[in-house]
This record gives sequence, structure tokens and C-alpha cells, in this order.
Amino acid sequence: MNFLISGGGTGGHIFPAVSIANALRELRPDCKILFVGADNRMEMERVPQAGYDIIGLPVRGFDRRHIWRNISVLWDLRKSLRMARKIIQDFKPDVAIGVGGYASGAAMKAAARMGVPVLLQEQNGFAGVTNKLLKNDAARICVAYEGMERFFPADKIILTGNPVRQNLEGGSRAEAAEYFGLDPEKKTLLIIGGSLGARTINESIISHLPELLDSDIQVIWQTGKTYHDQCKEALNNILDNKEKTADTELSTVFCSAFLSRMDLAYATADLVISRAGASSISELCLLGKPCILVPSPNVAEDHQTHNAMALVRKEAAILVRDVDAGEQLIENAMRVIHNDDKLRHLHDNILLLAQRDSARRIAEEVLALANK
Repeated sequence: MNFLISGGGTGGHIFPAVSIANALRELRPDCKILFVGADNRMEMERVPQAGYDIIGLPVRGFDRRHIWRNISVLWDLRKSLRMARKIIQDFKPDVAIGVGGYASGAAMKAAARMGVPVLLQEQNGFAGVTNKLLKNDAARICVAYEGMERFFPADKIILTGNPVRQNLEGGSRAEAAEYFGLDPEKKTLLIIGGSLGARTINESIISHLPELLDSDIQVIWQTGKTYHDQCKEALNNILDNKEKTADTELSTVFCSAFLSRMDLAYATADLVISRAGASSISELCLLGKPCILVPSPNVAEDHQTHNAMALVRKEAAILVRDVDAGEQLIENAMRVIHNDDKLRHLHDNILLLAQRDSARRIAEEVLALANK
């Protein structure tokens, strides 16, 4: 069987796409898989790193600020549709899988017009523009949240959840304490903001570092590479001042641009502060981690807030809006991390929302379409 997978632009699209490809390869080792992405976007680098071939299209997003520039965007879209048709003619996919992003729109539209069954995977609680435009072309739509009937035909929807990173489970608190240089008996706050970091979260931590350092908790702080130097400098300045005053009773703060052992970070975390991207939320649900979500305001159609609210409505997470983070984030975190009943309540409720084996379940739907 041949499977064409298209989408990208962000890691939130690329990771599920690669996970689905891996699951298809496990179920059908003899299958052929081809990716279609957008030129000069991160999928053109990440997908080959994962061991798959990819073809780039010149497709781009519309410029809403400079309408006149969209003449060239429309020209590239027309060219991309022609290229997508040629790719499908040559590759002859049994099923086309779209995960969102500019390239997915062109590839899935061409596939549907040529009679290839289309399966869409929507990661967020508020459907993306591309998938909404493709809803009538799709045979099946795999979603991660309940209530997606407001975006897609109910008879096409299958609740599968989002694929998550492998090897997130199994780490022990004792191993984590040794790895990060922490005390296994102390409460631990894990702060994650994505590979590039989250400006508001980092600024909130910096402004409350004295309070965190004087508390009885310890912190694992993943700053992202964009903000790491600024965060590390702020932390070192405060620690230097404390050493000068002979105040040695300091809580431990492990500060790093990137966490390579997320399994250990999650294992020791009593509470997590995170953005509300689809992949992050799926991981938190799977691991049952109490969390405070700070949705990014810089995403299309504010979909991170919709993701977060799906948990908040079920008392499975706490929401702090980006604009309020400076005043409320650490105050909320300190209050919750010392409340064992609240932590247990959040843990029990978020665990109920976990969708397991999502990549395999989506792959099985793909194979069912191909066999049909």
C-alpha cells in the first residue's frame, strides 16, 4: 500500500504526521510512505530526519495585512495544486492523510478530486482553517477533543486523541532527582514553554525568582533557546546576591534551554506550568499531571485557549491567561503545589481525558479506508 501524508509548518503538525507514519510502518512494514510539505518550512528538515521522503510545494499562507501581496500567494497555490496532482498521479496513494498546514490543503484537495480517500487529523479543540475547508472532502476525521461536531460532520468524526512522544513513561522520581540534582522528597514545579520558549512564562518566573528561591519547593525550568541567556543571567544574579548575604538555604532551580529527558522531568513533577499546545496537553493527560496552562495569544484563532478550556471545564487543569501571568501565575502555582487535595483532584480528572495509542488507532483507520 502507498500512503501520502501532508502537513506541517509547526512541530504541532509535524510530530503527529511522523507518528502516524511510524504506526503505519509497524502495521504494514511493506507500505510506502511519501510526505508533502511546504517549501522552506521545518517539515522539509524534520521529516527526512525521521527517515521519510518529502516533496515541497511553494504554497504559502494568505497575507491578511497586505492584501495586494496575495496575488503571488494565489499563483503559488495554483502551482501547488498542479504539483500535488502530478505527485498523486506518480505515487498512486491508497489513502491521503492531512494533518493541517498550508501544504495539506493543496495535497488533500488534489487527492479528493482524483478519487483518493482522505483522512484528516485535527489536533486542537478549535479546528484549523485548512481542515475546516477540507471537511467535505474527507472520508474520516480523527479528533482529539469531544464536541467537534460544531466544525465537522458528526458521521465522519472519530475520537482518537493526539499521538504523543514515545518513552515519556517509566521514569522514576529517584532517578529524576539524581539526574537533575534535586531532592526526591521535595515538591517540584516543572516549567515548560516549548523548544523556543514562552516569553510571558519566562518573564513571570524571572520577576518571581526571589519568591521561588525562598520557598520550600524546587524548580525544573525549561526556558527555550530564545530566552535561555536572559533567564540564566537573572537566576545567577539572584544566587550571587544570596551567597554574599550568607543565605545558603536555597531551593534548587534546574535551568536549561532544552530538556532531553522529559520522562524524568515529568516523573518528578508535582505540578506543571505549560503552554496549551495540542501535543503538550495530550502528554499531560496521558501522564495524569496536574497543570496550570498559559495559552499562547500568538496562535491562529486562539486555539490554545480552546484547548485549555476543554480541560478547565472538566476541572482537569487551571487556566491563567497570558495577560494575567505576571501577577497570577506564580501565586497560583505556589498555592496549588502545597494543596495535596487539589493536586489529587487535578490528577484524577486529567487522567480521565487521556487517549492512549492514538497513532496506532489513527493508522488503523487509515488501513480500514484503504481496504474499503
